[in-house]
Amino acid sequence: MRKILLPALIIIGASLLLIRVFYLQIVDDSFKLKSDNNAIKIKYDYPERGYIYDRNGVLLVANQPSYDIMVIPKELKNTDTLEFCQLLNITKDDFIKKIEKAKVYSPRLPSVFLAQLNKTEFAAFQEKIRKFEGFYFQKRSLRDYEVNYGANIFGFITQANEKLIAKNSYYKSGDLIGKQGVEESYEEILRGVKGVKYFQKDKFNREIGSFKEGKYDTIAVQGEDINLTIDAALQKYGEELMINKRGGIVAIEPKTGEILALVTAPSYDPGILVGRQRSKNYTKLYRDSIAKPLYDRGLLAEYPPGSPFKILTGLVGLQEEVVEEETTFMCNHGFAYARGRFQRCHCGGGVRDLHVGIYKSCNAYFSNVYLRTIAKYKKPAYAVDVWSNHVKSFGLGQFMGYDLPTGKKGNIPTSKTYKKIYPNGGWRGTTIISNAIGQGEVLMTPIQLANMMSAVANQGYYYTPHIIKKIKGEKIDTKFTTKHVTTIDKKYFPPMISGLFDVYNKGTAYALRVEGIDICGKTGTAENFAKIDGLRTKLQDHSIFVAFAPKDNPKIAIAILVENGGFGSTIAGPIASLMIEKYLRKKISRTDLETRVLNISLQGRYAKLGGLSEEIKKELRTKDSILKSKTKAPIIKIDSIKAKT
Repeated sequence: MRKILLPALIIIGASLLLIRVFYLQIVDDSFKLKSDNNAIKIKYDYPERGYIYDRNGVLLVANQPSYDIMVIPKELKNTDTLEFCQLLNITKDDFIKKIEKAKVYSPRLPSVFLAQLNKTEFAAFQEKIRKFEGFYFQKRSLRDYEVNYGANIFGFITQANEKLIAKNSYYKSGDLIGKQGVEESYEEILRGVKGVKYFQKDKFNREIGSFKEGKYDTIAVQGEDINLTIDAALQKYGEELMINKRGGIVAIEPKTGEILALVTAPSYDPGILVGRQRSKNYTKLYRDSIAKPLYDRGLLAEYPPGSPFKILTGLVGLQEEVVEEETTFMCNHGFAYARGRFQRCHCGGGVRDLHVGIYKSCNAYFSNVYLRTIAKYKKPAYAVDVWSNHVKSFGLGQFMGYDLPTGKKGNIPTSKTYKKIYPNGGWRGTTIISNAIGQGEVLMTPIQLANMMSAVANQGYYYTPHIIKKIKGEKIDTKFTTKHVTTIDKKYFPPMISGLFDVYNKGTAYALRVEGIDICGKTGTAENFAKIDGLRTKLQDHSIFVAFAPKDNPKIAIAILVENGGFGSTIAGPIASLMIEKYLRKKISRTDLETRVLNISLQGRYAKLGGLSEEIKKELRTKDSILKSKTKAPIIKIDSIKAKT
């Protein structure tokens, strides 16, 4: 048997090799196609990208024809550079640079010489293109934006870079690819499939017909259309309300996790990133390091959540059974703790239970709840991890898994956090009490805030937020239809929702009510510090508001953050009421709120932040010195934290 095994293996191996060689040389001549590359010209037929619609079928993004001037450097002959440059309105220096760049890519393969000419720009050149050997045109389609909003949602189209081309064989020099937004997330679905045609060339490098009678040719397949979860009217309205402000708005349908609006401010008209001016316009947007129009604040900006975080403080306290709904604490216009330190509160003072604590936004009540939560266990480190796990079950402190290509985790501190800050130990509940009211080390993005409110509206569960509603001929990812359940029992949500409802009825959002709509909400104001000339400086607070409506069977959950906007009820709160009414009724009855918000401009505040005068800097240094004299701890403490209502 052993004598037969080795010869058998050799015979089988040799047979397989002979069969493979026969197949490659006789049956499959695709390698011959590659070897004959110098005698073959390849032309690509680029498909239209799929159209983009909103949740109601409103067309948002279509296509328009465009033309790229292509060049094969080795085929250039006797080019009249002056005439060529005049036709395309470029300089001779530009011409030389583009040719050199094409040579670096490949002397024999086509490169894009000038991209994205429209019909008018291309018309004059088309008449004389035969005079310029080595040049030809490639027809493509560019995006045609039907709306002037939603740029952060759509993203944009740009040329594939060399690194990507080397990594992904589908893309060639000059090919277009989606960047940012849904154009990037759903690139493979939207782009379609290129068609390829092979042409035989003679010894004079002239086309003499189709290679192998089109045996290897393929036709282009148009990209699939997609429907987004976005409500176009709501998105447009949100961007209008945020004019002359900075911040983000995120609205979600609680029962599905579908994103109804994703607003970042300031933004830009997506149409400016189309055509020959795209690169120039993108550079301007990119270099604006002050307003940051390319920075999606709804997904990327991490802020202290302020008072809306009290919702979670209360729910965790109930779940851990350190308080009951009827448990009361006394508020003496604030809360005294740890060696005479005092946390101020503007709720008016008095006896506070959960219900009153929420609608009056009492710092003292929720600080007591938090201290009891930490004190329940012998070791503060273990207690903080228990608290942290509850909070994280709402999708916080982690990447959320939504279908957009950018995002931030935010921060929910754990025992590891404080081990780094206090390597020698000695910390306890009073040391980190600022967490109770959404300050300290707690950071959240607007989409996380909106998702938190979705979970509260659903009384304990949420679906991963997503922006895709329908793909023609395909199903959406199952992760967007998978329910996530929090660690808080359902029975603890009704008392919290009752308190949030009274925020509008008799609490901090009383003036923001909309007749006939039962809204549950929470105002918030988060302290805002920045380093200016190396100094930790207190700046104007951020205005925050979270809400859902209606109270029963909620259809929208929303989070608004306006940078340097002040109290939550001044700017963010009115925006929430307006957005909710716009979505539920398609019209606005609170025109007083609408007029107020549209007329508010914070550009003056932002201008000061962007270029502070020496006088202002001197004033800030004085304030910083006072703050340092009061706070000795190495991290932000709440000695100076004002009431956040």
